[in-house]
Amino acid sequence: MQLKNNTLLSLLMQWIILGSIVGVVVGSTTTILLESNDFLGDDIRLKHDWLIFLLPFAGLLIGYIYMRFGKVMFNHSQSDTSELNNLVIKAVHGQKQVPKRMGLIVYLGTFLTVLFGGSTGREGAAIQMGGSVAATVNQLFKMNNIDKKVVLMSGISAGFGSAFGAPITGTVFGMETATLGKLKWEAVLPCMTASFVAHFVTTAVWHHHHEIFTIAVVPETSVKIFFIVILLSIIFSLVSVLYCQLRHGIEKISTKLFKQNHMKRAFVGGVIIAILTWLIGSQDYNGRGLQILEQAFTEDVPPFAFLAKLIFTAITLGTGFVGGEAIPLFFIGATLGNTLHAFIDLPLSFFVALGLIAVFSGGTNTPIAAFLLALEMFNGKGLEFFFIACVISYLLSGTHGLWPAQKIYEPKSKLYQTKLGETIKQAEKRKKR
Repeated sequence: MQLKNNTLLSLLMQWIILGSIVGVVVGSTTTILLESNDFLGDDIRLKHDWLIFLLPFAGLLIGYIYMRFGKVMFNHSQSDTSELNNLVIKAVHGQKQVPKRMGLIVYLGTFLTVLFGGSTGREGAAIQMGGSVAATVNQLFKMNNIDKKVVLMSGISAGFGSAFGAPITGTVFGMETATLGKLKWEAVLPCMTASFVAHFVTTAVWHHHHEIFTIAVVPETSVKIFFIVILLSIIFSLVSVLYCQLRHGIEKISTKLFKQNHMKRAFVGGVIIAILTWLIGSQDYNGRGLQILEQAFTEDVPPFAFLAKLIFTAITLGTGFVGGEAIPLFFIGATLGNTLHAFIDLPLSFFVALGLIAVFSGGTNTPIAAFLLALEMFNGKGLEFFFIACVISYLLSGTHGLWPAQKIYEPKSKLYQTKLGETIKQAEKRKKR
């Protein structure tokens, strides 16, 4: 018995130490990402509108980087960093490996995308940097195949937790992202350690301040309010599906049209974004769009802002530019909630917050993490409404999602008739056949 206790204690200490190492490195690199994006996106791009017309050439450079340096052979299998989060998810499943260079590549790609006006977020780069750091830790400590997956999950947790100032969410996000209907609880300690340490490093050590979104008023619970929340959650879920389908559709068409030439894809995508920006006469939908996102909580925004952001982001990421999709999902959901508020007399900030969380839940297929994000982001206000929104949006998004590499271990409903262990991509292909 004493031997078992000593073995368990040593294992727990191992995960705490490894999680801390991942957290310190990822927290520091994420801070560089956040501060650099603020500088490039707010202090430079917004003050120099003409930079948008250089986006096609930034696309050429990003495409060249991925074609020249992004493909690495591991054990007779090619790992392509242009798969972004999907590559990290495949590595968690043991199908691929994350190259150590992936972090640097995605940083350069994200900086170029943000500086020249592509519509993108930030958590993608943080998660992929987390995967890159985890891959380095795996190699240094010669981890076995099972433990490698756990370390990779902790890298995902550290990236998300530090990127959004949400360490509890980050813990579960790393465990929930790779699979639908299955949580690997063996990973909870390293994921929690990595997420909390990374968050501490970002905020307490490097003093980065995250955006704050506030719900002014939460409506009283009633049958009527619950009915409205359910109805809204259905709408938010359908919009998340629309974004995912459009984004993957553009990626599939552009890849086939340009025969997997990332340079040509991104150049054309950059031209389209530049033309759309010129036609609209505003750069509200370029970059991260944090100003409009924050505005949505307090005052009216253009009624079709959610649709514009949806299209801009789908084209940007679908043609090979780099970045995250959480903030665009936040933007889409929040501005859609702002628009729907005009038809129902309920507090504006409540509508906006509900949309932000529900669209994120449906798009990422992470309902538990989305609910925890609502608790951390909005200080526990309206938790019963957010719980319902997360569950309904997740259920109704079906076999759709941001990341086709996600595996389905438990179907959301028997109506979907998915096969055990198949990916979202495989389920979609089989459904079309």
